[in-house]
Amino acid sequence: MVKIVSRKSLGKQSVYDIGVAKDHNFLLANSSIASNCFNKSHSTAYAYVTYQTAYLKANYPVEYMTALLTASSGDRDKIEKYRENCQRMGIVVQPPDLNRSEEDFTPQKDKILFGLSAVKNLGQGAIENILQAREKAGGKFESLADFCDRVELRLVNRRALETLILCGAFDSLQSNRRQLINDLDVVIPWAQNRAKEREMGQMNLFDLLGSTSSNTEQQNNDSEAFEQAPSSPPVEDYPLQEKLKLEKENLGFYVSEHPLNCVRQAARILSPINLNQLFAQKSKTRISAVVMLNEVKKIITKKGTPMAFIQMEDITGEAEGIIFPNTYERIESLITENARLIVWGKVERREEQLQLIIEDAEAVEQVKMIMLEITPEQALDRAVNSNLKGILQEQSGSKNQTKIPVIATIGKGKQRQFIRFGPKFWVQDERAAVISLNQAGFSARAEPLLPG
Repeated sequence: MVKIVSRKSLGKQSVYDIGVAKDHNFLLANSSIASNCFNKSHSTAYAYVTYQTAYLKANYPVEYMTALLTASSGDRDKIEKYRENCQRMGIVVQPPDLNRSEEDFTPQKDKILFGLSAVKNLGQGAIENILQAREKAGGKFESLADFCDRVELRLVNRRALETLILCGAFDSLQSNRRQLINDLDVVIPWAQNRAKEREMGQMNLFDLLGSTSSNTEQQNNDSEAFEQAPSSPPVEDYPLQEKLKLEKENLGFYVSEHPLNCVRQAARILSPINLNQLFAQKSKTRISAVVMLNEVKKIITKKGTPMAFIQMEDITGEAEGIIFPNTYERIESLITENARLIVWGKVERREEQLQLIIEDAEAVEQVKMIMLEITPEQALDRAVNSNLKGILQEQSGSKNQTKIPVIATIGKGKQRQFIRFGPKFWVQDERAAVISLNQAGFSARAEPLLPG
């Protein structure tokens, strides 16, 4: 270990990385220049901070992740990354709630409540006005009319109101988001008129009655006033997929649930990988994945044939896919934004980039599987097993074209066992496979992967 015995200014000098034998600003006893002068206290401080954060994450995971989310409230990519980490850790990140959310993310038991500072189109002034109205002007909000009447609509404008509705902040008051969006057309003018009347010193009948009544009576009169607030004709709420799409557009990501949640369990039969596992796959490995298309960019090649670049996501992350002309011609009708697909393809590495070369795709709602019922006697009969194996191999078709899994049930009632055949025994055409199996004496049927 070299000991520094003196220091003196050398003027402006170039500074180099550790271990580079160039001029540094440290002189040694023999007039040499130190070639390795990384500050030990600097690395010690890094190690200490690393230990502290690891300790907090291990022992106080909810509080730790809450702090990370709060510190990143202005960065949508980081929030989504940390939200996914929370999901893997078993921590639920709840949507924003006008009656419970604070400015920052709030830790709760095994949950984190979304902070208003991470909601798009909601400025600092609007957040402060909402919190003040909730804390100082009557407690929890009871309805959209109550909210619009108590906040300053010049700060919490229509765009902010729409964002709050579509990201779920009003769900505890009214779960029908489409109804709330329609109600804005009549509630906002109503609330503005009430604000003008208060500014001019005018009072309506309920205000007049309330001025001579007790606090309890005043609250009752206010409730009656809000019950008389205008509303638009009743409408059905957005379908789930549209609701989640609007949620992502207005919040930046899904927080209520992911559109692929409903297919996640069923899709395991197809042995898909998660997109965050792509980097662990070797180049040219053929994989399948259940994804949703976020963006589709269609281009025309020099030969005049169409192909596409796609951005896809699942619950764990995002990835890029390429669909070359021959494949694109077959599956073009499926390649639309927000489509939920099962894709098959090969992993391709180009320098540091990773892409999936799509070879085939199918809408998750259209995916079939073959259910095969086998008696215990058939399962133990070698001749029957050999016959079954031959039929399935005959129905497998061309290489890499088998997409339909075969599931066998052995026994009856509570004694049944489910067995999933390996991919080499999957089939290409479910109708032809079912016919062949039935003709051979097996009980087989085709079923959709997702229940209707």
